[in-house]
Amino acid sequence: MLYAILCYHSEDVVGSWTKEEDDAVMAKLAVVQEKLVREGRLGPVARLLPTTAATTLRKDREPPLVLDGPFAETKEQLLGFYLIEGESLDAVLDTAKELGKANPGGSYEIRPVGTFFPGPSAGAVAPGQSGEPKP
Repeated sequence: MLYAILCYHSEDVVGSWTKEEDDAVMAKLAVVQEKLVREGRLGPVARLLPTTAATTLRKDREPPLVLDGPFAETKEQLLGFYLIEGESLDAVLDTAKELGKANPGGSYEIRPVGTFFPGPSAGAVAPGQSGEPKP
C-alpha cells in the first residue's frame, strides 16, 4: 500500500539552521532515502518552500477567497512529504522512525494514500535546489 509521510516541524527552527546544519540533515536523510530506493519503496519526495510563499484558496464560499499564507496558524508547519510503499502501517512507522533519527524534532503524520495520480512530470528539482521558477 502507498503511504504518505507528512513532515511537520517549526519553520522558525528549520529556517534558522546554517547551510552546514541543513546539509548535514539532508545527508542523513539521503542515507534512508537511498535504502528505500534500493528496496523499490520510495515515491516522490518534496521539501516545501516556507509558508510565507503559500497562498490559500478558501473554497467554502462563492466566490472563493484567496488569502496570502497558510490555511491555519500552527506551532509546526507542513514542510514536506514522502510517498512510500509499505506492507503495513508498522513497516511505514519503522521507516518514519529511521527518518526521525536522521532529522530529530517535529513530527511525522502517516496516512494511507487512497488515490494517486502521478501526472506528467513538471520537472524534478534536485535536493538543495529551489523549486522557484527562474525569471
